[in-house]
Amino acid sequence: MKIICIGRNYTDHIKELENEKPTDPVVFLKPDTSILLKKQPFFIPDFSDDVHHEVEILVKINKVGKHIDKKFAHKYYDDIGLGIDFTARDLQAQLKAKGLPWEKAKAFDGAAVIGEWLPKKNFEDLNNLNFSLKKNDELVQNGNTSLMLWKIDEIIEYVSKYFTLKIGDIIFTGTPAGVGRVIANDKLIGFIEDKQLFSITVK
Repeated sequence: MKIICIGRNYTDHIKELENEKPTDPVVFLKPDTSILLKKQPFFIPDFSDDVHHEVEILVKINKVGKHIDKKFAHKYYDDIGLGIDFTARDLQAQLKAKGLPWEKAKAFDGAAVIGEWLPKKNFEDLNNLNFSLKKNDELVQNGNTSLMLWKIDEIIEYVSKYFTLKIGDIIFTGTPAGVGRVIANDKLIGFIEDKQLFSITVK
């Protein structure tokens, strides 16, 4: 399986990092080794002093597809979830300044938190989902999928032009504003609406 991530998909997040608004989705990949194992803490890597949390809605692909039209995209997933795209922001800044790929800052071991999955049929409108992240019981990120520049089905259409989607692939759909540094002993809890989907400790 592969993890396909969408960057710069919320305007307020683009502004907070002072990035340019993209004309097409920004796409990068994480390997399966980046998945944080269940019930394990997140260990801050020794190569970064500025790791940020980025909470995101996730989509799990349920069948093989290529060049998927947006109007058929809904047939390629049954479940949605919530996760964190951990980012070594200091390392990412160094790489971006040199025009180099981001993988070392985004795809390191443990950099992808994947919470519980929920049937999409549980929700009336996937384009109007509230989701949030609390750090030490303080609300730090609060988003709604209505604010995505590219909605879930549009993302599937776009990425399937370049990558064959396979059963079990996971798409991270982008993070809203409020990203921030994590330090040892932080506790991160993620929610879709009022349902808790993950809880992790930082070490």
